[in-house]
Amino acid sequence: MTTKIAHARTLSPTLGLLGVLVLGASSTVAQQAGGSFVENFDKLDRSAWYVSDGWNNGAHQNCTWSKNQVKVEGGSLHLSFAEGQSKDRKYLCGEIQTTKRYGYGTYEARMKAGTGSGLNSAFFTYIGPADKKEHDEIDFEVLGKNTGQVQVNQYVKAKGGNEKLVPVGSKADDGFNDYAFVWEPGRLRYYLNGKLVQDVTDPAKIPTNPQKIFFSLWGTDTLSNWMGRFAYTQPATLEVERFAYTAAGAPCQFPESIACTLN
Repeated sequence: MTTKIAHARTLSPTLGLLGVLVLGASSTVAQQAGGSFVENFDKLDRSAWYVSDGWNNGAHQNCTWSKNQVKVEGGSLHLSFAEGQSKDRKYLCGEIQTTKRYGYGTYEARMKAGTGSGLNSAFFTYIGPADKKEHDEIDFEVLGKNTGQVQVNQYVKAKGGNEKLVPVGSKADDGFNDYAFVWEPGRLRYYLNGKLVQDVTDPAKIPTNPQKIFFSLWGTDTLSNWMGRFAYTQPATLEVERFAYTAAGAPCQFPESIACTLN
């Protein structure tokens, strides 16, 4: 039986007014869904991506988000998990999120998961109370206890329970794989390396609110049944070579895109 913790986007009280202003401003700008784009991570555009820094998502997370665990190198985004004291946490971890929200369309990430039991390499979309919206979410998560599979899941109005474990065919931390979902009114399709692996057609199980796009690598001491028993031995890194969002009805943006093959 799998366990899922919702991605609660909370601010540490010590983040202060600056953090509130940054997130609040990005929320205001993002009221209208953003348009198609391809991100090759030649650099990190801070007008498009916000770097989480100085807080965590709750007691289940054993690391603090740190801007120092986020970098772009060699044409890839690197999000790291490593030892480092921050407040009451002994580890630091990396996360980025878009400043805009995005709606129906095709979302595609080419990434290599981090290695380590108790870690979660995540590519997902999310909106929730911090943005004055109900909790909607669409997930790909590689759980460190078994990197031979990826979990897909979605939340609608804070209700989850839609988890499915999909074999990757190799180890997700050995090389790059392509993770994609096509989100439409009345249909949500998940793809792994170009193959359809989950097709959701129940409207009650499909989010409707535009969401922000996230990449994160984090760990836990408590969710061992879900993510594996945490046993840190060395730093881990989630690498992302490319992300693309293609708005519904827009032309596909690169030859390998799922959007090029949609009916």
